[in-house]
Amino acid sequence: MPVNQLNWEFTNQKGSSNMFNLGSMLNLGSTEPVIGKAHTIVECSANELFQYLGEGLFENYPKWSSEVKELEQITPGPIKLGTVGRQVRIDQGRRTESKFKISTYEPGVRLTLVGVSDPYRCTYELQAVHPEHSTKLTFSFELLEILAIMRPFEGLVRAAIKDGAERTVQNIKRLVETEKSMKTSIIHREPL
Repeated sequence: MPVNQLNWEFTNQKGSSNMFNLGSMLNLGSTEPVIGKAHTIVECSANELFQYLGEGLFENYPKWSSEVKELEQITPGPIKLGTVGRQVRIDQGRRTESKFKISTYEPGVRLTLVGVSDPYRCTYELQAVHPEHSTKLTFSFELLEILAIMRPFEGLVRAAIKDGAERTVQNIKRLVETEKSMKTSIIHREPL
């Protein structure tokens, strides 16, 4: 696969089987999670990428997700499993505020944030392609429940989540590679 190629998947995962799905019978839309997933290759090691995503979460998250207007770490101390944060987002003109918790924190491998006040989960998975040079980044966002009022707009919600996942991996790739390139050029710059 070419290094700069972006691939995305969009899936609808079924929960437990239910013989009588009232939402479908009343044509209210699906009650199943909406999942957007995208991946790309980033030119850096998995540890460097995790440092940007995990250790630098509260500094860097608004950079790769311009919808984030406010972000704060609520739990004191270093970022780790269980750290809680608060964010204010403006998505397509709609302001939302939510709290999230880090539910998976595996340096160099995986970072997962779950909504405390809203039903969502986002996961950043890292897989070394060439250990010191490139890493496959897979991002997935799962809206675990769609409010009844939003069900008539489910198709738009799914499209927005898919587009958001694609934008997320491209933004992270661009930011990390640009930052790495700038550091490399400073190190290799000859003295005047």
